[in-house]
Amino acid sequence: MIMKKIFYLLFLILLPISVSAINLPKLHSPKAVLYDLEDKEIIYDLNGSDVTSIASLTKIMTTIVAIENITNLDEKITITKEMLSEVPYDASIAGLKVNDKVTYEDLLYAVMLPSGADAAVALGTSISGSTDEFVKLMNEKVKELGLNNTHFKNVTGYDIDNHYSTAEEVLDILIYALDNDLFRKIYKTNTYTLSNGLKIESTLNKYNRTTRLDLSNITGSKTGFTGDAGLCMASLIEIQDKNFILITLNADYKNNNSYHLQDAVTVINYLKDNYENKTIYKKGDILLSIPVKNSLIDNYDIICGEDIEKYIYKDIDISSFRFEYEGLDELSYKNKKGEKIGNIKYYYKDELISEDTIYLDKDIKISYIKYFESNLPFLLFLILLIVFIITFISIVHQNKLKK
Repeated sequence: MIMKKIFYLLFLILLPISVSAINLPKLHSPKAVLYDLEDKEIIYDLNGSDVTSIASLTKIMTTIVAIENITNLDEKITITKEMLSEVPYDASIAGLKVNDKVTYEDLLYAVMLPSGADAAVALGTSISGSTDEFVKLMNEKVKELGLNNTHFKNVTGYDIDNHYSTAEEVLDILIYALDNDLFRKIYKTNTYTLSNGLKIESTLNKYNRTTRLDLSNITGSKTGFTGDAGLCMASLIEIQDKNFILITLNADYKNNNSYHLQDAVTVINYLKDNYENKTIYKKGDILLSIPVKNSLIDNYDIICGEDIEKYIYKDIDISSFRFEYEGLDELSYKNKKGEKIGNIKYYYKDELISEDTIYLDKDIKISYIKYFESNLPFLLFLILLIVFIITFISIVHQNKLKK
């Protein structure tokens, strides 16, 4: 676990801060970051380093810190009056009641899906004794992740001084959290029933009841809204097995329009229009030729065994792709059909996208002419040696006869 965290921190240091490789249409959100999970790079950054309120996107940190500090997910927690009294009157809630008995796992789902401030307070109080003490754990995690523009004052994201982050650093927190299997499972869940029978659902469903957008490409999400933060959203987007993270902040809330959802759909449509499943190497393409010694053929061609494809940006520089061959660098008539020659590995940048084992698909026939030509010095030496030996024996024999 320690090594994993060290690796992650090194990754954050190397993470690009502001890279806009694509040109998205105008969004309602004045701050946005789009991240390619496979290529591990920010491909669109709109004011992503601006410090701002982030509303309930705070609960991403609340949830991952809770997960890392819970020893027994099945432990029962009793909801108290004191817990619920700490919940702001206008905050989104899961619907927990005094004396409800639920598990830690229930509370995690209740924080993330309906953005339950009641569940967030119950988590913080149960784990640390108070939400103030739990917030200290959240800010310790901020330091651990090397985030310089994030600070928390509560577990819910409710507007208060000195509670802030940026789109880029919310992205960092979400990338870190998604590396946890339980968090990822919760984040990608749409509906859930608590152990006390309470049914909850993602806020995505609530917002989309009036908007009715096609959100089928959003596989995980966390929304947020306050007066200061506006409409915020952190989305996991999947298109043809390729995953992106979209963070949008501070969209205006007007006339019940879910502008954060509309921005997500705008981005999804752009990705669908501008990304494609591109064939980099075609089946049958000659990748390289290996010289063949003393054979009827001079070279043996290494062939691509299948189409090598990747879902990528249409205008990507083809030089980002390469292959590496490891194996025999010369063949001869001694090599037989079915023998392993080597391996081919296909890369996009430093990402291994496919590999193949290469076997000789035919016998290599000897060329006696080439064989003798390549061995001519040795053969001449051998002939001369034989002549010398015969001559020597003949002389010795004649000398014996004279005697």
